[in-house]
Amino acid sequence: MERISIIGAGSWGTALGILLAKSGHQVKIWSILKDEIKMLNEEREHKDKLPGIAIPSNIYGTTDLKEAMEDTKIVVMAVPSKFVRETSKKVKEFIQKDQIIVNVAKGLEESTLLSLAEVIEEEMPDNEVAVLSGPSHAEEVAKDIPTTCVVGANSKSVANKVQDVFMSKTFRVYTSPDIKGIELGGALKNVIALAAGISDGLNFGDNTKAALMTRGIAELSRLGIAMGASVHTFAGLSGIGDLIVTCTSMHSRNRRAGILIGQGQTLEEAIKEVNMVVEGVNTAKAAYEISKKYAIEMPIIEQIYKVLFENKNPKEAVEDLMLRDKTNEHKKLDMDFNKTIEWYKE
Repeated sequence: MERISIIGAGSWGTALGILLAKSGHQVKIWSILKDEIKMLNEEREHKDKLPGIAIPSNIYGTTDLKEAMEDTKIVVMAVPSKFVRETSKKVKEFIQKDQIIVNVAKGLEESTLLSLAEVIEEEMPDNEVAVLSGPSHAEEVAKDIPTTCVVGANSKSVANKVQDVFMSKTFRVYTSPDIKGIELGGALKNVIALAAGISDGLNFGDNTKAALMTRGIAELSRLGIAMGASVHTFAGLSGIGDLIVTCTSMHSRNRRAGILIGQGQTLEEAIKEVNMVVEGVNTAKAAYEISKKYAIEMPIIEQIYKVLFENKNPKEAVEDLMLRDKTNEHKKLDMDFNKTIEWYKE
């Protein structure tokens, strides 16, 4: 059994802590919020984020970051994406070289357009950094509902170590060397989930959502390949898997925010009503800028950006998507089109 630090006591950090504790690991959870830690330690429940789910006795909460990281082998970074660099600067004061950092947040750094693993590696270059992602709502993981994720790392031994620690009878973990693809899939699917929610808010149907999801994964794949990721990753758990669950579930805060925007609320009103971090909002800005940097066509990302930050009417955004210039579905198949015609002529 391992000693593990969880940095961040939100729904995902707490759910992973519960998962790990049930497997027999000793878990310390850190939060900057004193009331949150008091609730975890005394009431043994996160009433705000995971109501009704008991906190195992082998989880200890603290607001002392040094105490949280002492005598542990794995440090799980579970803070919202916009706080990853700030928190990493604090963590590096106490980090030991033999501690593995596992990032479970999903997003991109807006100011630098870096992935979160890249941010952590900049701040703590002497430590091995892994990422854990996939279709995994905190509410379901905490309730032992069977879930499958993927861990990415530069070293196979590190990936295997994290896999061994997180694997349980209800949480299956695969390994992959494609950190970049895993992070892009986990981050950008939140923007597509906003689009899916807006579609629901506009009372469009299953056809519309299926189109958004399918063309959304095409956009993610195009950008990922341009940035050096593997196309196979986007057909996997952190690609189409995470996209499906985030676009279809009411657990998804991004989809819920999108529904409210589609119903006529402003971005600020929607975020206030959801009352949780909506990662897709900041990621939409970063994704839009990255698409320009790499000259990759991403029409759904572009329209969501305009709805969120340029006050474009959601219905107009959908019309513009539908009325774009005619094109083929896959460039590669279009290249083969003439060959296919010649084959039939024979």
